[in-house]
Amino acid sequence: MDSEQIFSYRTTGQTSSYPQTPPIPTKLINSLKFESRNSPKSPFLTPFDSETFTALSDNSPSSVEDCTSFNHSGTAYMKNALHDIETTLMAPDDDVTMPMTCMGQPGSNLNNLLIACASALASNKPDEFEKLVEQARAFVSISGDPIQRLGAYIVEGLVARKECSGNNIYRALRCKEPEGKELLSYMHILYEICPYLKFGYMAANGAIAEAVRTEDRIHIIDFQIAQGTQWMTLLQALAARPGGPPHVRITGIDDPVSRYARGDSLELVGKRLESVSQKFKIPIEFNPIQVFAPFVTKEMLDVRPGEALAVNFALQLHHMADESVDLSNPRDERLRMVKSLNPKVVTLVEQESNTNTAAFFPRFLEVLDYYTAMFESMDVTLPIDRKKRIKVEQHCLARDIVNIIACEGKERVERHELLMKWRSRFMMAGFTQCSLSPYVNSVIRNLLKRYSENYTLVEKDGAMLLGWKERNLISASAWH
Repeated sequence: MDSEQIFSYRTTGQTSSYPQTPPIPTKLINSLKFESRNSPKSPFLTPFDSETFTALSDNSPSSVEDCTSFNHSGTAYMKNALHDIETTLMAPDDDVTMPMTCMGQPGSNLNNLLIACASALASNKPDEFEKLVEQARAFVSISGDPIQRLGAYIVEGLVARKECSGNNIYRALRCKEPEGKELLSYMHILYEICPYLKFGYMAANGAIAEAVRTEDRIHIIDFQIAQGTQWMTLLQALAARPGGPPHVRITGIDDPVSRYARGDSLELVGKRLESVSQKFKIPIEFNPIQVFAPFVTKEMLDVRPGEALAVNFALQLHHMADESVDLSNPRDERLRMVKSLNPKVVTLVEQESNTNTAAFFPRFLEVLDYYTAMFESMDVTLPIDRKKRIKVEQHCLARDIVNIIACEGKERVERHELLMKWRSRFMMAGFTQCSLSPYVNSVIRNLLKRYSENYTLVEKDGAMLLGWKERNLISASAWH
């Protein structure tokens, strides 16, 4: 079969009409650039990043943020050193050395020290905060054990909050394509070494496959398509369906920031889908929409009669502001709009964390608990190749940590909610929950056995929660 007959690629022609990523001001870029002989040693800068920051710059002046406490230079903290950053990232993997843990004391002491830092900041005690941060800097390390690595990013997040510069750092941190001959982005590396994304994709795909199993024409709307990885296995399964494959239309919504997770535009996703279409002889139509999700309209989605509609929210919906930030409540409005499309199934995958409306100090405690579990779990699959793990943590996790700790208001875009709260939002929008398939549950359990016995899978009211030891980390649910 001619590939041109079974794959088509549409463009909306609307990209330039909608808000794009705000450029990073030149003043900020200049403060982040460095010479090789005089480089700042924050964990957010590596010897490879200066060209990236330069490419993101523009000629606009930097705005001055209105800080209510501890008002110092917005980028002064960038000069505070984590002394091993350059040697760690530049050295061969075999040369990376593990620092001592808090003078031989248990990691809980560093945990308590980080809590003390946050408490001093929350209590507006600048002198005490400065002293505690200096103590913490002596023990944190991006090449240490989990609490030391997490502590390195938490310390910088706390100082960024003090300096009122968290949003600038968040924008500068990109999950971008590796340098040199490496073919996979850091997000794909994270996908391979941890089961979190696999869990979410498998749970969502299982719900979609069950909902559309007898349909001849299927339309999947993905509100954060990223690299398109989620759909490869589902398309293969649909192609092998008895009676022949259905016609599948995929609308991939994206935003310019996510180009750093792919290293290319949505054309790359289109090429991957075309390859699947050719190999498995399944007709696929791809409609890329490169705008921010809150600005997507029903007209862009081009919902057609006779198609079974599936809508996917994979680790994306928490980026939309709710009523605590924007009176128009884009988060709930988006759910109501999707409900009006009459989908057969809507899938939700989210971090099981409560950071949306919590005040700073309890939010900090939640971040510390959540990411401690995540960093611990990464040691299972990358105990030796520390340089790769450092890069994954730096480019894919640090930016979220900084944003949650350092930013407020509309600048804080990482706003996670617990499954219970998501359930309330979906029900208010008119949705009814669907129970996830027991078969999918068994497949995921077998997957987790390949990683570690410390991973947990809990079924709760028709949803699934993946966790590490006693901490739930990711939830998956389906709705109609």
